[in-house]
Amino acid sequence: MIVMKFGGTSVAGAERIRQVAGIVKARLERRPVLVLSAMGDTTDHLLEAADLAYRRGQVSISGIEELHLKTMKDLKLPAAAQKDISPLLTELKTLLTGISLIRELTARTKDYLVSFGERLSVRIAAAYFQSQGIKAQAFDAWKLGFISNSAYGAAELIKESWNLIPERIAPLADQGILPVVTGFIAQDVNGNITTLGRGGSDLSATMIAAACRVEEVQIWKDVDGILTADPRIVKNARPVEVVSYEEAAELAYFGAQVLHPRAMLPCMKTGTPVLVKNSYNPEAPGTRIVLSMEKKSLPVRAITSRKNVTLVDIVSTRMLGQYGFLAEVFSAFARHQLSVDMVATSEVSVSLTLDTVHDLSALKKELSQIASVELRDGKAIVTIVGNVKRSSEILARAFRTCEILGVPVQMVSQGASKVNISFIVNDTEAEEVVNALHIDFFDRLEVPEGGKK
Repeated sequence: MIVMKFGGTSVAGAERIRQVAGIVKARLERRPVLVLSAMGDTTDHLLEAADLAYRRGQVSISGIEELHLKTMKDLKLPAAAQKDISPLLTELKTLLTGISLIRELTARTKDYLVSFGERLSVRIAAAYFQSQGIKAQAFDAWKLGFISNSAYGAAELIKESWNLIPERIAPLADQGILPVVTGFIAQDVNGNITTLGRGGSDLSATMIAAACRVEEVQIWKDVDGILTADPRIVKNARPVEVVSYEEAAELAYFGAQVLHPRAMLPCMKTGTPVLVKNSYNPEAPGTRIVLSMEKKSLPVRAITSRKNVTLVDIVSTRMLGQYGFLAEVFSAFARHQLSVDMVATSEVSVSLTLDTVHDLSALKKELSQIASVELRDGKAIVTIVGNVKRSSEILARAFRTCEILGVPVQMVSQGASKVNISFIVNDTEAEEVVNALHIDFFDRLEVPEGGKK
């Protein structure tokens, strides 16, 4: 058994759904379970409709309705398929009418609202698969054991889901049924619809894969797997054949368009391989994410960057050796609910980074009671993910490249996992640095550790 997840761009319209059907049909002997996102930008359009109802009291689902009905028409679905779609569109309109009347949009209501995207998507796709002779059936995820807590917007699946999911999916596979399952959503114990937050659809797929102990989970996107760099920055970026879970998590956290780190956690627990594939180019081998790598490998797996970062320098104004300084600093960040990206510390000082979108004025005022605080905007994080055993070589080559470019490195941090080395440069210098590093690590002749150049 395998799990195949297709994102919004992969099911954005009739032509894309036909393509997905072809991909799935070629793998039916592997007993796939499908997980689908909402079609195209449907989730954004649902949120826009909610905002219109909440702020202006206007109810309109014309764009959403047109996309789904047109897709059904273009797919030449039988009239009977309409019976699964019409009630959902009516329910959606009723919900928006309620929002417009009471002018209230709670987190619970918002989760209920955005669930319509996935619920419509799986029903249309399953109906088309059936028309192509595939024994498919659409399922809302909670019907297959996706039960969560009530943290609306960022729900976590409860431990019972690990048993419920295989109990409900295994009989379907035994009957030769292709389950087409909603990604991103679940229900709490009270029957309220919840969403799983960032990376939710990928998490739905990896949770099914891990709970059912499948052969692999395939995440189908619109790129040829994980690339050595952002192709918008590095024109000759190339797919990476294989990475570890740790490396993939670091790449995702520091800006690469891969799986969200939390989406990989279920498969990390069970060692289930993840294969990232391109639905626009199914023949491309993609990138395999595995538990551990072969010993011999190139020093760097990929390079990524993230702009719009604020560098915060905090220096204690107390005596040298005063204990408790770092504890006070990080307690302040916790009180202000600010998540830190990179950290470099000494006994009396700490430098760290955050997204520039945060308002740090209150934090600065609080920290100024114990330290001098300097905020510097317009920074970027450049991250190199690679072979931990060659970190000295990677650092030396990276700093040499920056020296040649005349770019000062303003802060350096190596993650606890040791697979990433990150440093800070100016926003305006980031792309030049990434390109130069890519030339050094990928465009020159490289050999595995222990070899000779």
